[in-house]
Amino acid sequence: MPSHNLQIVPLSRTPRDISRFLKGAYDLYRDDPNWVAPILMDLKKVFTAANPFFKHAEMQLWVARKDGRDVGRIAGISDRHHNQVVRQTEALFGFFESIDDLEVASSLFSTCEKWAQQKGAKRISGPFNPSSNDECGLLVEGFDSPPVFMMTYNPRFYERLIEVQGYRQAKDLLAYMIDLSSIPMERLLKIASKVKSRNPTMRFRPLLRRTIEADLVKVKEIYNEAWQENWGFIPMTDDEVNFLADRLKPLLMEGLIWIAEEGAEPVGFLLALPDYNIGIKPLNGRLLTPKIFGFLPYVLGWKRPHRTRVVTLGVKEKYRSRGLETAMLIEGLKVGFDAGVTESEASWILEDNTMMRRVLEAIGGRVYKRYRIYEKPM
Repeated sequence: MPSHNLQIVPLSRTPRDISRFLKGAYDLYRDDPNWVAPILMDLKKVFTAANPFFKHAEMQLWVARKDGRDVGRIAGISDRHHNQVVRQTEALFGFFESIDDLEVASSLFSTCEKWAQQKGAKRISGPFNPSSNDECGLLVEGFDSPPVFMMTYNPRFYERLIEVQGYRQAKDLLAYMIDLSSIPMERLLKIASKVKSRNPTMRFRPLLRRTIEADLVKVKEIYNEAWQENWGFIPMTDDEVNFLADRLKPLLMEGLIWIAEEGAEPVGFLLALPDYNIGIKPLNGRLLTPKIFGFLPYVLGWKRPHRTRVVTLGVKEKYRSRGLETAMLIEGLKVGFDAGVTESEASWILEDNTMMRRVLEAIGGRVYKRYRIYEKPM
């Protein structure tokens, strides 16, 4: 029997409702040593009209309230660009959180699915927070360490709560860990040198803070062409690229972002970031705290996290199989190595992306976390 104490409350995207939607996670993860609270000031931007995602998408929020407190949440997302790519009307779910209570989870998903059906959806998939160009995937393996920067985290029991609703695996996403202290950097640099000698007209250069705006056009061209055949890929608009760049620019570390060019044509791109979660964790999501003085040295570049994350690495199709990915990756790893970085996560990698998995495994990378995208027919 459904509990009379359980209510599913719809929320809007007003500042007050967004704050309520996000606040519940702090109670759910209070005793979890691996959870890293996101910076609320930044995360709230994702939900506002300032996010150009909402020029082609809409989102509905709900919280579950039981015994006088919020105990869960979910978002329903309908994205026209996503549906154009997958060529059917599909809805997404995201930002799911819940106590270990099947009734709460079932009520949240049932409400979200009814909303999706009203939108004409034939399928629902997720989690996407709120798209594949943002944080996505449910952690299903690798619960023994905190997430790295801009990767998801959740309790083990979420897998059970979701699968009992009839959701099944659509695709697994992998995170590789590379131990820089154990890889032969000199040998890798020789490999990068050989790649460059075999491609004498190819130029490899790091992106700099002062030129990042001018290079964004090239980055967008590479991203939208190099990844267009990948599962789950949704092209980013100019406004979305600029929005993401504005959020990340203060956090960029020069030498971790590389571009490959053939003459005037941009052909490949590497984006890696320091794992700022190491410095963010003590803040508990808030910048207005005395603990900010422990994080500022990371932002100002006075202190570097011992770990980086390779976020994006790709090459246009006609330039593949020439070792360009390997050359850019090695250049980024070398800069990290010289800066005192001891390990780097490459994430996420599609489970069936054989070429990229071979590159990572050839330099000692190992799968240490697994994330899952689920789907369910309506």
